[in-house]
Amino acid sequence: MSVIAVLALDGVPGHQLTAPGFAFATAARHHPPVAYDLRICTAPGFKGTGGPGSFRVETPWGLEGLDDADTVLLPGHEGFRDEPPPEIVDALRAAAARGSRIGAVGTGTFTLAATGLLDGRRAATSRRNTEELARLHPLIEVDPEGAVVADGPCHSAAGVFGGIDLCLHLITLDHGEPVAIETERQLFMQLHAQADDPAFDAATNALYNAVTPPGSSIEPTTRWMEANLHHPLTLTDIAAHAGLGVRNLTRRFRAETGLTPLQYLLRTRIQRAQRLLERTDDPVERIAAQTGLGTPANLRGHFQRLTGTNPSTYRTAFRSLVATFTGSDPVP
Repeated sequence: MSVIAVLALDGVPGHQLTAPGFAFATAARHHPPVAYDLRICTAPGFKGTGGPGSFRVETPWGLEGLDDADTVLLPGHEGFRDEPPPEIVDALRAAAARGSRIGAVGTGTFTLAATGLLDGRRAATSRRNTEELARLHPLIEVDPEGAVVADGPCHSAAGVFGGIDLCLHLITLDHGEPVAIETERQLFMQLHAQADDPAFDAATNALYNAVTPPGSSIEPTTRWMEANLHHPLTLTDIAAHAGLGVRNLTRRFRAETGLTPLQYLLRTRIQRAQRLLERTDDPVERIAAQTGLGTPANLRGHFQRLTGTNPSTYRTAFRSLVATFTGSDPVP
């Protein structure tokens, strides 16, 4: 289980403190092979989160919570322009020396920069602070767009939705892009649940995720399946690719994914259909062909059964949700 320590400095924005738990818990809940141990660690002098709506935090973890962490996340905070206390600098440098990843969200990049760990590296911060970061730390190549940047053990980003963009980046590194994409989808669905939209209430609760655990013996076969969804794959085809008999193939799929090969194939097709509905304007007829579901009627039937809604309603609801939160449609 990967240990993630979120280091809270005084005045941390509340949403940046809670977003990592939201993201990593969603990844674990919808993908059984995924497991994270998330710790909120308060730095010396911590009193509470910043406004508006500040709140106190009680946690058993201080800086010692970083000692065995695989990843240390450093959110933004008030006073980010000030020189951090020596004990914080030492703790972050020690974590990097042990091989831990260090992630900085928004103005947290300023504190990470003060440790010297970003010297000679690329980094990102909130867009409105990029010029200031570059001026104060000329040895850093600052990304002007605030995009997620990875350079050596350091990972940084503007902090969209409280740092969820950076968390999804880390989930991709740990468990692959399909898990991160599905986690992002579920995060949007959960945000939208407050609106009581049936299209998302049903889809959020649907059990349709097809995930291969990292290092699984069947991973080459599931990747082959994903690359050939547009073909009419049969159980015999899948078994032949895996070099196994049908009975052994089914036993191994159940043990490693919880699904039979054909269940895994169908759910992978539905997941691909969702992504195409979200990020393209392709008609249902084309999506049915691209996903190997054949006809629009076949796509609609399986989609309704596994997600609780139909493709057109799903696309409309997802586009509306993204526009609400970002002001624009998602792009391919």
